[in-house]
Amino acid sequence: MKLYQKVVLAGLAIIVIFAGATQASACTTLVIGNHATKDGSTIIARNEDNATNWAKHFVVHNQTSQGPTHYLSKGNGFTITLSPKQQRYTATPDWTSKHGTYGEDGINESNVAMSATESTNSNKRATQADPFIKKGISEDAMLDVTLPFIHSARQGVQRLGKMISKFGAAESDGIVFSDKNEIWYMEIGAGHQWAAIQIPANYYAIIPNQLSIGKLVLNNSKKCLISKGLITFIKRHHLSGYKMREANFARAFGTNNKQDATDNTPRIWDGQRLLTPSRKQNIQSRHLPLLMKPDKKVTINKVSDVLSSHFSGTKYDSKGRWVGKYRPINMPMNDESHILQIRKTVPKTIAGIQWLAMASPDTSVYVPFYTNINATPQSYQIGTDHYDPNSAFWTYKLTSTLVQPYPTSFTTQYIKPIQEAVESHMQRALNQSDQVAEQLASTTALQNYLTASDQQKANFSQNKFKQLNAKLITQSTSEIFKELHIHINKG
Repeated sequence: MKLYQKVVLAGLAIIVIFAGATQASACTTLVIGNHATKDGSTIIARNEDNATNWAKHFVVHNQTSQGPTHYLSKGNGFTITLSPKQQRYTATPDWTSKHGTYGEDGINESNVAMSATESTNSNKRATQADPFIKKGISEDAMLDVTLPFIHSARQGVQRLGKMISKFGAAESDGIVFSDKNEIWYMEIGAGHQWAAIQIPANYYAIIPNQLSIGKLVLNNSKKCLISKGLITFIKRHHLSGYKMREANFARAFGTNNKQDATDNTPRIWDGQRLLTPSRKQNIQSRHLPLLMKPDKKVTINKVSDVLSSHFSGTKYDSKGRWVGKYRPINMPMNDESHILQIRKTVPKTIAGIQWLAMASPDTSVYVPFYTNINATPQSYQIGTDHYDPNSAFWTYKLTSTLVQPYPTSFTTQYIKPIQEAVESHMQRALNQSDQVAEQLASTTALQNYLTASDQQKANFSQNKFKQLNAKLITQSTSEIFKELHIHINKG
């Protein structure tokens, strides 16, 4: 076997090792109100974590008045009757629907964005009082039965809330909805119990795998929505979240244990450290605030910094791996990372941008995709759980894998320069295509142009990373020879 083949296979072996280590869904969410962003956009973002060799696709479901009316989840058997009138929406489903679709994130034609879900845990007392429903709605189905039918972020909460109340939920989750004006964050605490809050426009929130909604603003539906009978339920079952006529959802339904202290709250600390460095906090604190104001208006690049962080620049830096005491935001189990941006300063026909970084964002790049399109790039529609050189997912996953043995030197010398070059090109390309798109009056011509623009951006970035991978393979062989030479000399 040729040496370069050994290097590639050795790198892919790392993927298999990590894939066997965990199958847990463990994500990190970041939401930013439109008064806290530099350009006035609403931004909701999340790293989707699962296995290291689980390809994600990027697709668009076109508008239809004859859509499927019977939905059946292959994940747990959840079923629901849907309206045949369905809006266009994007999604990032798993490569196979064998275990469910897992559409995860997207933007619809009303410029409503949805990210689902942030997997969480509920406490035993709450779930004993209202158990999760085996065939209730769960993560794999949420996007497909919600996003095509809503016209605002608030409507997203209301529609999903009604489904939870009627069919029950199969698991504890956090879900985010946004439109150009608002962001709503929703949590499921038990089988039929949920709450949602409007994120204040000048605040952001870092959300790990932990129920985080605190004090509920009751009797103010502009700021808070809850399931019917929630307060009565909390009082009747003596959950710890009710005191002096005030209810705290996280205390009533959530957890705050040793695992949270090592896996969850450190990620809040890391994100807040980056966005609000003026606030000095302890990584071991179990009571970090959900909502915080940034020191500076937040940009897409700053969101990328947060989602790419592995305690970067601190003594806890894990170099993109999951090592040490605390679980980082960026790690090898990142399948994809998305930033859903609804812009206010451009026409609504080009307002929704879905920034996608396949695999781990620390070694990938966010490509800005328009969502008013009729197709997605072909390389984003392929890929399985086996390496495919034509797949966008596997191109970026290979980069991540090749960097693993030499994280410091490879990142500094190879990854960062390419990322900066591609990011600069993406921003220029987006600005240029915005200008052209604003002049197109025909809906068909506009969609065709935006679709072609997405393809061009995808091709440019993937080709650059394929060239990068070739360099990394070559350099890896040199590193192997260096290590071999040292070993021989010591022998």
